Amino acid sequence: MIRFIARFITVVMIISAPNFAFSQNSEQNDEHTNSHADNHKEEGVGNFIIHHISDANEIHLFGNVSIPLPIIIFVEGKGLDVFMSSAFHDANGGHGHGPKHARGPLTGSHYTKDELGITAKDENGLDLAIWDISITKSVFGMFFVILLMILMLRSVAKNYARRPGLAPKGIASLMEPLILFVRDGIAHPILGKEKSKKFMSFLLTTFFFIVACNLLGLIPFIGGFNITGTVGVTIVLAGLVFVITTINGNKHYWGHIVSPPGVPFFVKLLLVPIEIFGILLKPTVLMIRLTANISAGHIIILSFVSLIFIFGKNSQAGGLGVGVFSTLFMIFMYLLELLVAFLQAYVFTLLAAIYFSEATQEPHH
Repeated sequence: MIRFIARFITVVMIISAPNFAFSQNSEQNDEHTNSHADNHKEEGVGNFIIHHISDANEIHLFGNVSIPLPIIIFVEGKGLDVFMSSAFHDANGGHGHGPKHARGPLTGSHYTKDELGITAKDENGLDLAIWDISITKSVFGMFFVILLMILMLRSVAKNYARRPGLAPKGIASLMEPLILFVRDGIAHPILGKEKSKKFMSFLLTTFFFIVACNLLGLIPFIGGFNITGTVGVTIVLAGLVFVITTINGNKHYWGHIVSPPGVPFFVKLLLVPIEIFGILLKPTVLMIRLTANISAGHIIILSFVSLIFIFGKNSQAGGLGVGVFSTLFMIFMYLLELLVAFLQAYVFTLLAAIYFSEATQEPHH
């Protein structure tokens, strides 16, 4: 209920904020400032929020300070271009808003980057076919999370190897409750003790990966990572669940989908397409649920931050009251997102285990 109310307020605010900002600028057309907050008012809160939750070729820290990331582009017929995203400049040679341009150091191709992505042209202005495999903010965040997981989980394994049968110490004492939670709270009740051994590695990896990505996105002043709020990431996670479910589906599972027993033939003509559609619908639901919930949390927090700047200089609108309310509610939502970070990992892992159980379930007589 709280999340529904917060999302409703956010939608209303995003719709009304650009109009409010426009009216404020028209009434105060003699005032000029270069502050970051006023730029957001001119651009609109919606664009500001979308810019911060979207994937990018750089890690934005604050103001105009960003960490460039590698641009890796394969141009068909020419080869590979590798350069940093800081090489992109606008028409005036700066890093302002709007389309940016760069010259490929190896192929000489002319690249243009805008909101739709990166395009390339040759020396004659003809379009080039490219494969953009650049390291984006989400990719960099995933590499960092994977490296962190390897180091932490290897440390836990070494702790158990050095101290067999003894209580864990250090990082192992922190990780053990989470590992036992996934095993005893998800895998064993749904899959059974024997069957769960086959899927435990995937379930544990998925759970810790989603939790780590979600928590990374809640750390302020490091670029605003939104890894699991990126469709390209969640669709891969959901695709892995789909592939594992499909590969491990037994005769009983596929028999009920392709030819449900005890069902008249004319009913099968209607039921079988629905069952097949359901196979594709399950991973889609996994993807949408994770993406939408994580992105919604970031949008809500950024929206209340924006309210402070929108009403900050408007004393008639009660700028001080709005600032206090926005700050308190933002802190509340931030704490709530800490819970959601674990909750969404739990839900995704739970549903994956349910799908695996359905695919491997033996017939009951």
